[in-house]
Amino acid sequence: MKLLTNFIEKEFKMENIKEAYKIIEKPIDSLSVNEINAIEDLNSLFSKEDFFVDVLNKKLVINLRIIDGNKLKQNADNLIKKHNLNQENILKAVLSEIESIGSYGLKGNKRLYVGYNKERKVLNRKDKEKERGMYFYAVGNNFSKQNFEMPESFVNKILLGDSEEVLKKVPDNSVDLVFTSPPYNFGLDYENHKDGTNWDDYFNKLFGVFRECIRVLKYGGRIIVNVQPLFSDYIPIHHILSDFFMKNKLIWKGEVIWDKHNWNCKYTAWGSWKSPSNPYLKNTWEFLEIFCKGDLKHEGDRKNIDITAEEFKKLVIAKWDIAPERNMKDYGHPAMFPENLVSAALKLFSFKGDVILDPFNGAGTTTLVSKKLGRRYIGIDVSEEYNKIAEKRLKEIL
Repeated sequence: MKLLTNFIEKEFKMENIKEAYKIIEKPIDSLSVNEINAIEDLNSLFSKEDFFVDVLNKKLVINLRIIDGNKLKQNADNLIKKHNLNQENILKAVLSEIESIGSYGLKGNKRLYVGYNKERKVLNRKDKEKERGMYFYAVGNNFSKQNFEMPESFVNKILLGDSEEVLKKVPDNSVDLVFTSPPYNFGLDYENHKDGTNWDDYFNKLFGVFRECIRVLKYGGRIIVNVQPLFSDYIPIHHILSDFFMKNKLIWKGEVIWDKHNWNCKYTAWGSWKSPSNPYLKNTWEFLEIFCKGDLKHEGDRKNIDITAEEFKKLVIAKWDIAPERNMKDYGHPAMFPENLVSAALKLFSFKGDVILDPFNGAGTTTLVSKKLGRRYIGIDVSEEYNKIAEKRLKEIL
């Protein structure tokens, strides 16, 4: 093949080609004549200033600046047919390597791989972060860094009882991730639970459970709480819970907006109709508040990662468009989150084999998804009926 690197340096007078392109190198075996011809044809379809592929010293070298991904795929597919390439071929390798890149900018319908964040760079960023004081509210915690294995007597179990009391039997630093959604205190009809009590009593009970969750959470573990403010009472539950966790020295990892697109929500409750006096705000979303114990990094084996590149790129944008649970009547539960919500959170924030705890397990969606995704689980609920439903759902998994 023609060595295109020399052409680029001469044509565009680029002193440092590594600054002009994002360069991807991949070891390859020898190429067929058809594959070489296909690469040359592909290069001819794009400006060399933006993109070209080379083969040097048994390495596939992809030089990227800006590319229309759809156009690239369409052209590659056409060339695969034109040159009668095998199922596994060099053009598919090029596409795969480019698709695996997680960070890029957008310029029209093209992905920009070089210089897209220059205008956002902060000089001496690390020094300035230190001066400001990253998560200053969590400094000075007394968390032990020694983590422990969860005893087998608790693993993959649905437990009956008050979570605050049940959790007192669980060892310190033995849970990797807590994913839960506590009763919202809206006055919903739960089995064996009064929903709609005095707010002080509600938060005192909730804080008691979450103190135990913090204790059993591993150093570097995460707590994710799905919650919705009660707008009619003007109680920002998500803010109150965030304040609690930060006062207990957890690091605020972030907040996800779970947009349910529930456009039929309370359209008869307008507040002050057509008046700025006191309009009622309508929300089609809930929140996932995310906290870390001691460290933002959660240790795990890379072989136990099960999130794909496309899933990762989608989920790190903290607005998840996921339809709400449609089958709550089938399980007799008034406030269930969907499996897709749990799956997204577990894939993004945990490894296969991690221990997942839901202290308000209800009809068992968290434990169900945990089992499906190869996580270990502990589900706790005060309702014997809900626990039976949770167990039944687990047994139905093939």
